[in-house]
Parts: sequence; structure tokens; C-alpha cells
Amino acid sequence: MKKYLAFLTLAVAIASFNFTTIESDRVGAVMSWSLTEYDFGQIEMNKPVTADFRFQNSGATPLVIISAQGSCGCTVAEYTKGEILPGEYGEVSATYNAAKVGAFNKTVTVNANTGNGPMTLHIKGEVIN
Repeated sequence: MKKYLAFLTLAVAIASFNFTTIESDRVGAVMSWSLTEYDFGQIEMNKPVTADFRFQNSGATPLVIISAQGSCGCTVAEYTKGEILPGEYGEVSATYNAAKVGAFNKTVTVNANTGNGPMTLHIKGEVIN
């Protein structure tokens, strides 16, 4: 009986080790950003400005951006559509409509199939007359 239990314990330990090794080798899509915050400095009123945020899929599976949403109606986001294969680059562009004088600090929330949850990009600056 003791030999049977020892063998069973050893078999379970080996199976568990192999399972975790296989699982840890699998890496999904990963967004590696060159920058996540952009400071426009001073910009003129009524002249929209755009910040381009570039990223690379440094994971092992194709990456797909599901959505990119500005924090208000004054910030519009556009993004690379379709699959971004491992090693390839994509982009999220954030355009701010500078319609009001003063400092601004806005965000763009990017949802993708990375498994890390949403990514938040930041733009800021000051609108002058």
C-alpha cells in the first residue's frame, strides 16, 4: 500500500510539473508601448492636435484591438484594425479638439485581447488663444 501511495504521489507531482511548464510557455498577445503619455505643451485654440502611440505585439499570438475610447467627446481615438501578428507594430492615434482655453489632461482607454485588462494612454497640454 505504501508503494502504491508513493507511486501515485510521484505521478501526480510529475503531471503537475509538466502542466505548469506547458502553461507557462504559452504567452498570449502582449502590447509593448514606446510611450503611453504625450505632452503637447502649448497649442492654439480651435486647432486639433494628434498624438500617435505606437506599440509592438511582443507576445506569441495575434493581437486584436477591440476598442479605443476617448475620455470625452473632445478626444477621438483611431487604431490599427485587424490582427497584429507577433513581432508586428500597430498604432493608436488620439486627436484632441482644442476648443477651450486652459490646461487639459485626457485619456484614451484601449481594450485588446491581451488578458491584462484595458490600457490607458494619456495626453495633456495647455490651450492658448
